[in-house]
Amino acid sequence: MKMNTDTAATAVVLPAAERLQKQGKLSLLWQEMKRNRVSYLFLAPFLILFTLFTIVPVVTSVVLSFTYYNILEAPKFIGLSNYRLLFVDDDIFLKAIGVTLKFAFITGPVGYIMAFLLAWLISQIPQKYRFFYTLCYYTPSITSATAMSVVWLYLFAGDRKGLLNYFAAKLGVIDEPYLFLQNINSIVPVIIIVSLWMSMGVGFLAFLAGLQNVPKDLYEAGEIDGIKYRWQQLIYITVPSVKPQLLFGAVLQVVSSLTIFDVSVQLVGLPSPLYAGHTILTHLFDYAFIKFEMGYAAAIAVVLFGMMIGLNRLIFKWLGRD
Repeated sequence: MKMNTDTAATAVVLPAAERLQKQGKLSLLWQEMKRNRVSYLFLAPFLILFTLFTIVPVVTSVVLSFTYYNILEAPKFIGLSNYRLLFVDDDIFLKAIGVTLKFAFITGPVGYIMAFLLAWLISQIPQKYRFFYTLCYYTPSITSATAMSVVWLYLFAGDRKGLLNYFAAKLGVIDEPYLFLQNINSIVPVIIIVSLWMSMGVGFLAFLAGLQNVPKDLYEAGEIDGIKYRWQQLIYITVPSVKPQLLFGAVLQVVSSLTIFDVSVQLVGLPSPLYAGHTILTHLFDYAFIKFEMGYAAAIAVVLFGMMIGLNRLIFKWLGRD
């Protein structure tokens, strides 16, 4: 009987102790905020904007994903129906996932490595020439997809006036024009090529800035320790010194590779032939702004958001250990 009484008393005391501990932590947090109130005031504009334009839209999308919402009527709760439809009955969405992952696993690593290597090569040339090369590689990323598509549409046009078809016919490689943007076997490779051409964006500039700020003393110390070749400097000195920039560039590359939209729509249209170039973001745009099924579109957005979070966690695990 005494044992039961002690057990009951312990069961009552433990929650009380946990509540006191939580209250103590909240009290310490409030005191810390009061002591550093000037810092929190400086952070307030960003926190307010971040809450309004990031946290609130994400929470709203999650809530709407469990509803049927067509803009004209009030949202109606339907539970997991949108997600069940996505993964069981929507064959086009499943195909869009495959196309998007194919883009991500090709354009992501390849674009990432290309950006870093080009930034490293530019950092090796004299200072007065760096701006010219940086501008040449960075310009495609800030040019609109519509403007860039004009050039690429001319290059891959499916008639004899298309640049590739013209030279291939002149050389006797083909007898009739090849339909680069209508053939389902060539649509994905073409979009990947154009996406890689436009992938030298902010991550590329971050790599370049990080490489230019690596202390020269490290290279001198490396020479004393026996490092003779540039590739040895790159592996043992440069890469460890720019890990923050590598992490930043990797996150940007993951986001851009999973959100391919403009290039696909401008080159092969919406929808693309047999949905060969249909990505998750294209599917979302179709349901949100053409069919106005906002609840279903929100479910697609939540799935895409989850994929980004998962890949970014892997990147932080690999590159963010320090």
